[in-house]
Amino acid sequence: MKPKHQRLVLALVAFVALIGAGFIAAAALKEEASYFYTPATMAKAKIEPGKAIRLGGMVQKGSIVRGADGVSITFIVQDRDATQKVAYRGITPDLFVEGSGVVADGRLGPDGVFVADSLLAKHDENYVPKELADIDMNTAEHTKDTLSK
Repeated sequence: MKPKHQRLVLALVAFVALIGAGFIAAAALKEEASYFYTPATMAKAKIEPGKAIRLGGMVQKGSIVRGADGVSITFIVQDRDATQKVAYRGITPDLFVEGSGVVADGRLGPDGVFVADSLLAKHDENYVPKELADIDMNTAEHTKDTLSK
């Protein structure tokens, strides 16, 4: 075989190997991808229990309940149209308070409660996720949009 043909075959093999590695990486990342949902989009989407997702919204005022063990917590995440109950076991971020923005990574449980693996709280007084920019947690008008009375 001529050297020119050897280089062509080598380049072809390298190209096929690169494409194969890309497909393997894409398949692995597809299973680990975490999509962002607000409570309203989560309610509309048919999310199967156990699928890794990211839930973002505002922590509903008066919804934080701390467990007796000191590390378990339940709270409600809300947006303008819906709410979602969240359970978390671990140390909460210092900025995690009622009425603030939160992003939780986790999975939807079979009982409909979102089980968070990690929590991210807002980083300053001006931060609000762009999907929730029109929500004012302090107005009386917004309180009628929640499921709890």
